[in-house]
Amino acid sequence: MNTIPDSSEPPDFSLVLGGPLYQLLVRSHLATPTLDLVKRRVVIITLFTWLPLLILSLVDGKAWRGVGMPFLYDIEMQARFLVALPLLIIAELLVHQRMRLIVGQFIDRDLITEEILPKFKAVIASAMKLRNSVAVELVLLVSVVLVGHYLWSTVSGMAKIGSTAGTWYAVKTDVGIDLSLAGYWYVFVSRPIFQFIFIRWYFRLFIWARFLWQSSRLELNLIPTHPDHAAGLGFLGVSSAAFTPWLMAHGALLAGLIANPIFFAGAKLTDFKIEIISMVAFLLLIVLGPLLVFTPRLMRAKRTGLREYGMLASRYVREFDLKWVRGGAVDDEPLLGSGDIQSLADLGNSFQVIRDIKPFPFSRDTVMQIIVFTVLPGLPLLLTMIPLEELITRIVGAVF
Repeated sequence: MNTIPDSSEPPDFSLVLGGPLYQLLVRSHLATPTLDLVKRRVVIITLFTWLPLLILSLVDGKAWRGVGMPFLYDIEMQARFLVALPLLIIAELLVHQRMRLIVGQFIDRDLITEEILPKFKAVIASAMKLRNSVAVELVLLVSVVLVGHYLWSTVSGMAKIGSTAGTWYAVKTDVGIDLSLAGYWYVFVSRPIFQFIFIRWYFRLFIWARFLWQSSRLELNLIPTHPDHAAGLGFLGVSSAAFTPWLMAHGALLAGLIANPIFFAGAKLTDFKIEIISMVAFLLLIVLGPLLVFTPRLMRAKRTGLREYGMLASRYVREFDLKWVRGGAVDDEPLLGSGDIQSLADLGNSFQVIRDIKPFPFSRDTVMQIIVFTVLPGLPLLLTMIPLEELITRIVGAVF
């Protein structure tokens, strides 16, 4: 089995460098071909979606008074446009930089042999072709504009407006919803932009999951004795770190959704345990679920390794027994300092590594990191239940 030569240049793989929106950002000088200028994108896109809402709310007299939910009091909207949206934009650069290196590990670790390299390149090319699809992004855009608007106008928006004495963006009348000036910008500009960027991320995650599934079908050169306890695939667990801003964006959305009822409707944080647990479980499934496609490969590598190294161990310990226990060693060969003892120990360690192979290429620490980054934006809501001084005391007590 021939491995391919080492290469300092990682494969041309990126989940974000493609598609009509990417081309638009590059041509409008909001991004470079390598996705630099992230600060410029964050500032301009955020201001384009949020600042008109503030100005128009001020014009309508609904920025901090005049309706049941003034604009500056709407924590959900502030979390959406001032926290979640910038995080989704920042996530693009991090995912681009990290994922390319992670995919390169398939080659750097000799998991891809010369025989399957053309197939692996075809898998990458297929992923990049799907990423660049104009049709898919058009479908996403139409879905946001038509389906999203229909659902909001018939279900979500009506429910929120009906729960208060009107909001900064609309009031409910006998004939339907009467949008304010800020409401028109929110419904037809800000909300569609956010939803398109948000849903587009799930399309990228689908591309990533599809790439992993197709790669898992290849005859990878897995090494059962690899110390990562994943036959050399342990690097895939690191991919979750690339989605840290994306995870925090979801946490910010959930925190904003919870904050309004807590501050303005008398709800308690404990009333939302199911929503918090469901969100964490959902994100764990989205980020780590695609990695489970390698489970059959890992289990097969474990079974093969136990069988092959088991036979090797049997031959070695039999010869070791004949030599050092049954008197087979030559008279002038000292036992003290013999390399046979160390080789026996090394063989035992290798066999234990194989026995410890996990059925998935990530660790418990990876799971905990996802949970922490998801709930992190909502930690300030703990102050609604525990005074800040008491919270600090408990944290310090837990650490020291």
